[in-house]
This record gives sequence, C-alpha cells and structure tokens, in this order.
Amino acid sequence: MAKLAIIGGTGLTSLKNLEIINREVVHTPYGEPSGPLTRGAIGGKEVLFLARHGYGHTIPPHKVNYRANIWALNEAGADHIIAVNAVGGIRADMTPGCIVFPHQIIDYTWSRTNTYFEEGLTHVTHIDFTEPYCTALRQMLIDGARIIGLDAVEEGVYATTQGPRLETSAEIDRLERDGCDLVGMTGMPEASLARELDICYACCAVVANMGAGRGEGAITMEDIEQNLTNGMDRVRTLLELVAPQV
Repeated sequence: MAKLAIIGGTGLTSLKNLEIINREVVHTPYGEPSGPLTRGAIGGKEVLFLARHGYGHTIPPHKVNYRANIWALNEAGADHIIAVNAVGGIRADMTPGCIVFPHQIIDYTWSRTNTYFEEGLTHVTHIDFTEPYCTALRQMLIDGARIIGLDAVEEGVYATTQGPRLETSAEIDRLERDGCDLVGMTGMPEASLARELDICYACCAVVANMGAGRGEGAITMEDIEQNLTNGMDRVRTLLELVAPQV
C-alpha cells in the first residue's frame, strides 16, 4: 500500500486536519532531519508529516538538511511525497494566495549537498530528471483542485534560488527571461533527492507574494504571512481530498 508523506513549508508547520498517532525522532546517515516525523491520518489515510523548516520555523532554506529529510521519510515507508512550498509569483496570473502545481524546475542554488550518490560508489550514478515531478501525483492534485473549485494554476516553471534573502527586481527579470513562472527557495535539491530514492514527488506551491518589482512597493512579511494564511487553508482542504486517493 502506498504511503504518503507531506512536507510542510513556510506557513504549514502543522496540519489541523491531521489525526496525530505519534511523533518519532529519526536519525539518518546524513544527520538529523528538520524535526520528528509525525504519523497520523487524514480522511482515514495514514500519512507522514514533516515541517521542512522545523516545527518552530527556525531553519532557513539554505540550511535545511534535505538529504536527511527525504531519507527519513523513505525509511519510514513513504513512497509518495506532496511538498508544500511558499513561492513568489513571476507570471501575472500567479497572484498572492493562489496555488500552483509546477511541472518543471530550474535550480539556481549553490553549495547545497544535493545527492546520495557521492561516497562508496561501485559506479557513477546518473538519474533521469527530464520530468522532475511525478505525473500521476501532480494529476491527483490538479483533479482535486478542480473538484473543490480552487484558484489553481496547473503548470509552471519553478525557479529555486539560494535564499534566505528575497530576489532583486533585476533577478526576477532574469528568471522570467529564463522561462520561470514562480520562484522559491526550497524546491531543490528536495525534488531530485526524492527521484534518487524512486519516490513519487509533486509540489503544491502557494504564492505568498509577487516577485520583486512585480507588485506595488516593498515586499513585507506581514503581507506574506496573510497571503500564506489564506493559501494554506486551501491547501489543507485539498490535502484532505487527495490523501485518501494515494
């Protein structure tokens, strides 16, 4: 039976509709994950939950131990992961509060440990990453959003930047020229690590703000938090519908 894991990003450090069974501290060969794994159920479906930035939201994007997180979820039995990410909108239709299911990703990060295949190898390993997200799981999210009438954008190219600072307006212009539609700081190497472990992985991105230079005035944390509050309520409703189907 497939087991679903949910990775919560900024604005989603807990799931109100999760019936908690227990919390488990996990140790991995790659260090400590962001926090204990929460085992629970949504709509009768057993799921795992992990807060990417820690349950107190204290770990910045470039300091997240992505290898430990994905390894811990895999060791706990997860073969499907829905990753929830807070992002900035670049494309005009990706307005604050809306949900996006990206279909492609471009990695602009540096210095992040980004593979399991680097020590003790008998041969060099390459993974196919042509389609970085699991088609079947993405479609479940898309279908679920349609059923409940969510304001969702069904595809987009996710630019992953280093953080923790937000981008300049010139950088957003560059990302747009590169073909990016949304920008966040946590999409990679999480997606590729999941692929290395043959985990079906899809992203549910919540637009917290328009990218630099795309909105009016400066980007404030107050606006981001308000937009995420509204967006994450929709995500919780979506997860309650989709989780039992995995």
